[in-house]
Parts: sequence; C-alpha cells; structure tokens
Amino acid sequence: MRAWFAAIWQRPVALLWVAPALWSTNITLGRVLSASFPPMALSVLRWLVALAALLPFVAPLMWRQRALLRRHWALVVACGATGIAGYGAIAYVALATTPAATVAFINSALPLMVPLGLLVFAGERVRPRTLAGILVSFAGVAWIVARGDPATLASLRFERGELMTLVAVALYAVYSALIRRKPPELDLLVFVAGTIAAGIVVLLPFWAIELAHGAPIPTDALSIAAVVYIGLFISLLAFLVWNRCIVALGPSVTGVSYHLVAAFTAIVAYVALGEALAGYHVAGIGLILAGFFLASLRMGR
Repeated sequence: MRAWFAAIWQRPVALLWVAPALWSTNITLGRVLSASFPPMALSVLRWLVALAALLPFVAPLMWRQRALLRRHWALVVACGATGIAGYGAIAYVALATTPAATVAFINSALPLMVPLGLLVFAGERVRPRTLAGILVSFAGVAWIVARGDPATLASLRFERGELMTLVAVALYAVYSALIRRKPPELDLLVFVAGTIAAGIVVLLPFWAIELAHGAPIPTDALSIAAVVYIGLFISLLAFLVWNRCIVALGPSVTGVSYHLVAAFTAIVAYVALGEALAGYHVAGIGLILAGFFLASLRMGR
C-alpha cells in the first residue's frame, strides 16, 4: 500500500481529480451545517483536527527545519491567512445566506483568478493552451448553472453572500500563486503544517469574538463526525494533494481541475440524492472534462 501511494504521489497528474472530488462534498455539507454550526468555530475546529492528524508524522522534521520556517515566516503567515483562514471562514459565513449551487458557481471563478494572481505575485505567464482549457471548463460550469439556457445567467444577481464568496475565492487564488514561492528545500508537509498553524492563529481572535456574542459549540455526534470528516478529508487530504499538484504542475494547470467540483457535485447529487441528471448536466460535464484535458493532457504525457 505504501509503495502504491508513493508511486501515485510521484505522478501528480493522477492526483488532479482527488481534491475536487473531496471538495464537491464541502459546499453542500457547509450549507447543511450553517444552521447549527457557527462559521468561525467550524473553521477553527476543522483545521485543528487536520493539524492534530498531521503533526505526529511531521513534527520531528519541522523541528529540524525550524530555521527554514523562521526564515520564511512571512510567506507561511501569508499562505495561512489567505488559504487557511480567509478562504474557508469567509465561505462558511457566506453559506449561511447563500444557496450552495450559487456558491459552487462562484467558486468556479478560481481558475480564472489564478493566472492573474500568478502574474501579480509570481511574475508568471499562462500558456495559451492552459488558458483555453480554463475558458472551456468555465463554459461548462456556466452551462450547468444556466440549466442549458444562457438567458438565465443574465438574470443572476449578486448579494452580500455572493460577494463574500467572490472575496474568498480571490484569497485562495492569491494563496495558489504564493505557494509557488515555497523554497524547494522546505519540505511540503512541513510547509503545510506551518500554514495550517498560522491560519489557526489568524482565526482565533475571530472565534473569540464569535464566542463573546454567545455562539455555541455543537457537541452532538453528527456535528462531531462532520468536523472530523471535514478536518481529515476535505481539509488535510485535499489540501495536501492540492499543494502537491501546485508545486509539481503549477497553479494554472492545477486550477483548471477545480472546475471538476461542479461535475462531481452533479454526479454525487444524482447518485446520493436522486436528483435528475439532465441533458445540460451531461453537456456541461463534457465541456468541463474537455477543458481539463486540454490544459493537462500534455502535462500528463
């Protein structure tokens, strides 16, 4: 099993679908929990679970690379503030008032924002093939949201929750660009653990304010199970895979895979919830996959 995992880890193209598959459950789950689980509590607790699961494996190496962490503390804090604290917490706040489908659509703007973040923060240009793949995939997402009727998109109106989601996505695009600055000598797991710890520190004052206003901490079995699942799979595993793909393949190619969230969400809703899979779903998923392969096929070869 370890040899198989190591072989897959060395082929990051084969991992591109993993994070979107896990994240396809996060938006729906976050929407369900929004009625009973305060957003800051959920944000802090999910990352505490992730950090607690990661530390036993990475703590000795973190101690040996502590000088590197101190030297690059500004990058670690910036990644923690944008990718850990900013994106997740703001998205959970938005889900309290915004339908999950709308949040999923706005999240699909991430691959379009990543090239801009790369240009501003890393000075990198995007290959035309990758940009074409991004646009084709985004067209597929838009087709699903429009239910096959382009006139539907013209009637979309952005409220406070939608704008907050857009800010959250922009922060994650910044994070995806900043991670390219990770020094190669700094181990990826050490870097991830450091950014998670930094993100938790950034979130703690906001959680304290939430608690001061009387927000509860749910302790029922379902809430605890949800936090453990989000912490281990949606947070830790998906985050590790996403970082691995960004470091190996670049943010633009990895960002295209984010459009797979919409495709997986439609499939999961059909299988688990019995929601109809209409023709526009099939057409949209086809465009998403076409754009994904257009951007990543040559990289896979």
